[in-house]
Amino acid sequence: MTLADDLAARIRTSGPLTIAEYMAECLLNPRHGYYATRDPLGQAGDFTTAPEISQMFGELIGLFIAQAWLDRGAPTPFRLVELGPGRGTLMADLLRATAKVPGFHEALDLHLVEASPVLRARQSVTVAHPLTHQDSMEKVPEGPLFLIANEFFDALPIRQFQRDGDGWRERIVGLQGQSLAPGLGDPTAPAFLAHRLADTRPGDIVEHCPAALTIAAEIGRRIAAHGGVALFVDYGDWRSLGDTLQALRAHERVSPFDDPGSADLTAHVDFEALAAAAAPATTTRLTPQGEFLERLGITPRAEALARSLGGERLTSHIAAHRRLTHPGEMGTLFKAMAIIDTDSPLPPGFDP
Repeated sequence: MTLADDLAARIRTSGPLTIAEYMAECLLNPRHGYYATRDPLGQAGDFTTAPEISQMFGELIGLFIAQAWLDRGAPTPFRLVELGPGRGTLMADLLRATAKVPGFHEALDLHLVEASPVLRARQSVTVAHPLTHQDSMEKVPEGPLFLIANEFFDALPIRQFQRDGDGWRERIVGLQGQSLAPGLGDPTAPAFLAHRLADTRPGDIVEHCPAALTIAAEIGRRIAAHGGVALFVDYGDWRSLGDTLQALRAHERVSPFDDPGSADLTAHVDFEALAAAAAPATTTRLTPQGEFLERLGITPRAEALARSLGGERLTSHIAAHRRLTHPGEMGTLFKAMAIIDTDSPLPPGFDP
């Protein structure tokens, strides 16, 4: 049986699924889930993330973390954590870039939070440093926390609510004939959407990601208690508005409801909601990725690397720099935001 068959049988027995329940099955079902059964990254996969585009991304994130660590008195030991580390490319580049920072490698206790057994195996080969895999953020030991979440929150299951008069109706997944199809549930009035009546109109869709808020709250609690910095880089904006659920297969957009489990499902990140959940820790300004990387020095780094390149390698290198920073590429769609202790210095790359 396919995942579509399994979901159809479940719907016939128990009724429609929320979008969040549907996404969770598509991505993490142990037998058919997208992340549970494959390595989705790179040209042979379905999408490419910033660390896979160029080593410069992971190097600059590494120097960001090292400087933030130094600015906070170089706590020893500290938890270095990455959520959803993919193939481990970002962490490998981070560790290489920070190898000469005095005391940094000796102080770090590395934890990778990863659900996919396929990607865990790949990370163990790619990352040349002792590490511990964790199923969740809660399993990471307490202590000063320096965390990276690059294109992590966009893959967490979302619920969708469509404005209906002065209330809402949740978008659900049911059956249209024998096929899976989206629809609308009964009228509802969830308390967490009460404030959105002021800035929406009937028919507007607002997305809500409970899992993201739980994780952000745990990160904020730890940083408020023990100190540290958490860097979130993802695509999205300050406030959710509109249907942003999308599916990618072989680098092409497809219907999220076509052949579940065979495509990557993501949605735009609501950074305002993450910032609110992280209290009592505070957050930096939301900053476009291109601007953030330029402040960290990506152009001088690109120029230095370019001196030893020629031909197709140089052309590819120039294209990678453009893809990471240009407004028409990832430069403005992707945003960066850091969670920090209220009494700690601003981390590099962010304005007051």
